[in-house]
Amino acid sequence: MTKQRGSTAFWIGAVAFLLAVLLATQLIGNEYPFFAGYVILQFIVLSVAWSILGGYAGYVNFGTSAFFGVGVYTAVFLVKATGAPLAVQIGVAAVVGALLGFAVGLLTLRMQGIFFSIATIALTIVIETSVTNWRYLGGAAGIQLQRPQVLPPFHSYVQMLFFVQALLVVLAVAIARYIQGSWIGRGLQALKDDELAAECTGVPTLRLKLLACVISGALMCAAGAPAAMYLQYADPGSAFNLNYSVSVLAMALIGGTAHWAGPVIGAVLLGVTQQLLAVTISSEVNVLVLGIMLVLFVVGAPEGLIGLIARLRPKRAEIGA
Repeated sequence: MTKQRGSTAFWIGAVAFLLAVLLATQLIGNEYPFFAGYVILQFIVLSVAWSILGGYAGYVNFGTSAFFGVGVYTAVFLVKATGAPLAVQIGVAAVVGALLGFAVGLLTLRMQGIFFSIATIALTIVIETSVTNWRYLGGAAGIQLQRPQVLPPFHSYVQMLFFVQALLVVLAVAIARYIQGSWIGRGLQALKDDELAAECTGVPTLRLKLLACVISGALMCAAGAPAAMYLQYADPGSAFNLNYSVSVLAMALIGGTAHWAGPVIGAVLLGVTQQLLAVTISSEVNVLVLGIMLVLFVVGAPEGLIGLIARLRPKRAEIGA
C-alpha cells in the first residue's frame, strides 16, 4: 500500500512538473531561462543515467561524454541524411546508445575499479577521433544545422527543446526509481557490496551489469540528441568534451547515489550554480567551483546530500525525544 501510494504521488508530481514547464513556455517571453533551464534538465538526465551504472552498481563510468557525443552525432546524421524530426532523432539515439552500451559492457564490464574507468575514457577518445575524421558529419571543423519550423503550442524551438528535455527527465527518473525498488536494484546493490559473494548466492551479476549499461547508455544518448538543434551546431571537441563526464560524476556524488533523488538534487544544485556563475562571473570558474564542492562532499559527506540528510534525521529524532 505504501509503495502504491508513493508511486501515485510520484506520477502526480511528474504531471504537475510537466504542466508547470508547459505553462512557463507560454508565459515567459525571455528566451534565456529556457536556454539555461535546458542545460540543467540535460544534466539531470545525464546524472540519473550515470547513477544507474555508477551509483547502483558501483562501476565509476567516465564515458558519459562518449555516449552524449554519440547522441549528438546520431541526431546530426539523421538530420543530414533524412531530415528526421526530433522525436525520431531521440528514439534512434536511444537505440544506438543501448547497442553501444551493450557492446561496451561486453568488452569492459569484466574489468573492475580503475581499469573499467580507464577503459571508458579510452572509449571517448576512440569515438571522438572517428567522428573527427568523418567528413560527412563536418569533421574537426564541425557542422552547422538549420532548425525546422517550431510546432505549436511553442513560440520558439528552444522552448520546445526545453519541454522535450523535461519529458526525458521524467522518463529517466521514473526508470531509475523503478530500478531502485525492483529486483534489479537489489541485485545491483548486492554486486556493488561484494560482487563475488553476489555471484556465489546466484545473482546474475554480468546480466545485471549489462542491463545497467544498456539503460544508462540509452538515456545518455537520448539526452544528447536534442543538443545539436539546441546549439544549431555540432563539433567533436564540444560534443565529446570530458567536462560532461566530470560534471555528471560530481553531480551524482554530491547529491548521493544511494537514492534516485540524489543525482536529481546534485544536478539541480550544481547546474543552477554553474549557470549563475557563467552569467555573473565567468564560465571558467565553473570547473574550480565543481572541484571545490566535490572535494568538500567527498571528505565531509561521502554519501552525498541524501546520506547527510539521512544521518541528521536520527539525531533530530533523539533531540525531539
